[in-house]
Order: sequence, then structure tokens, then C-alpha cells
Amino acid sequence: MNNYIKHLENKVKKNLKVEKLKITDNTSKHKTHKFFDKNKYHLFLEIDSKYLKSLKLLDAQRMVMKVLNDEMKAKIHALEIKIK
Repeated sequence: MNNYIKHLENKVKKNLKVEKLKITDNTSKHKTHKFFDKNKYHLFLEIDSKYLKSLKLLDAQRMVMKVLNDEMKAKIHALEIKIK
């Protein structure tokens, strides 16, 4: 899992102007959900970015989702994004 988090961090930092990034794995909190899949992650991204903060929230979130599009299809079930 740590390698996967590092992969996501690197991908976001490479493709977006980010000052600070923290990714938290919240998968264990969702084990009782109806469609829980142990092979997919529930992640929380906390992003400090002057650039993303200057955009409309929806546009900034779309940019993050676009960068992680392949991961969303394969390994991420849920992604919570907080832009500061």
C-alpha cells in the first residue's frame, strides 16, 4: 500500500502545481459498506495548492480527478479531495 500511495503522490505532484500533499487511506472505515472491495481503496487527499485554490472548486477537483483517472478505474473506489 505504501508504494501505491507514493505512486499517487508522485503522479499528482508531477502533473499539478502542489505545495503540499497528504494522502490518507480510509479503506478500513468502509469494510461494512454494501459494495466494499478489499482490492479498491477509499482515499482522502489533502492538497495545499495556491494554483488549485485560485480555481473554482469543481474545476480544481476535476483536474485532480483527471490526473488520477486511470487509478480511479482500477484501484480507487472513493476519493475525497480537500483543497487548501
